Amino acid sequence: MFKKFYCQSFLIFSFSLLIARSGLAQSKLLSKGDVAPVFATKASLAGSEFDFSLKNALAKGPVVVYFYPSAYTGGCDAEAHAFAELKDKFTAAGATIIGVSADDIQRLNAFSSDPQYCAGKFPVASDPGGEIAAKYGLIMSGPKPGIKDLRGQDLTHGFIPRTTFVIDKEGKIAAVFSSEISHISPTDHVEKSLEIVKGL
Repeated sequence: MFKKFYCQSFLIFSFSLLIARSGLAQSKLLSKGDVAPVFATKASLAGSEFDFSLKNALAKGPVVVYFYPSAYTGGCDAEAHAFAELKDKFTAAGATIIGVSADDIQRLNAFSSDPQYCAGKFPVASDPGGEIAAKYGLIMSGPKPGIKDLRGQDLTHGFIPRTTFVIDKEGKIAAVFSSEISHISPTDHVEKSLEIVKGL
């Protein structure tokens, strides 16, 4: 009986280890009160590439880090446009906005300067491997063959779930909004984020 129990335990342990090593283990989504993981990555503002640092941004005040699936797709375009429209109100509240997706920096250079979307008002950052997203508990899905953006270009990158983190100047998460969990619209992410930063 001991031998049978030992074998079963070993098999369970081996299977769990295999799942963890294969990346199938689920990460826990960070929540209010958690310390936000700092990160640095390539970003684009008004078509110009630069190195974004969350640590440096937090030194100036609260930061809204919003993850989105892809530039030049319906919901993401509406969200970017809404952030651009309300950028002055975020600035008045002392907050920085940074969008993060798996788009490469070349796509983001175009998206960040496009007057219909980011309009050069706030930066968007590239997380092609989903490493930044993973730190926040977000699992990037793989690319889906045959999917094109609104410009007719193939989308060959993975997709990060639409999730917004409002981070206070002490580096703690003040609020989290997820379209997958609460099914809120892309523009709701913007409006709810503004409400939070105004109260920080």
